[in-house]
Amino acid sequence: VQLQASGGGLVQAGGSLRLSCAGSGRAFSNYAMGWFRQAPGKEREFVAGISRSMGITYTGSVKGRFTISRDNAKNTMYLQMNSLKPEDTAVYYCGVSKYSSVVRTTDRDYNYWGQGTLVTVSS
Repeated sequence: VQLQASGGGLVQAGGSLRLSCAGSGRAFSNYAMGWFRQAPGKEREFVAGISRSMGITYTGSVKGRFTISRDNAKNTMYLQMNSLKPEDTAVYYCGVSKYSSVVRTTDRDYNYWGQGTLVTVSS
């Protein structure tokens, strides 16, 4: 079972990036999935999650700027990030939850993780 996160990079404040998380080894369509991020010197924090039934939860700081989606046929999850701010700078991780119908916001509720992709937003 593998998750491959991609799409990170360097962008100016106000810019956009689209992260992808591709799964292999098993189908994740029956599970909720989520994006977390970890900034230097800080703990990993929840960003956005999407349940099996497409229920969505965002952390407050990204509401209205980020959009999470998933394509179960491709076993892939996305995070469209618009209006990026320097405080969005972090390594972004995708994860597959232990649960299906509810989006969990703590990383201990996820049991598969991608390797992380670095997002750097310059001011």
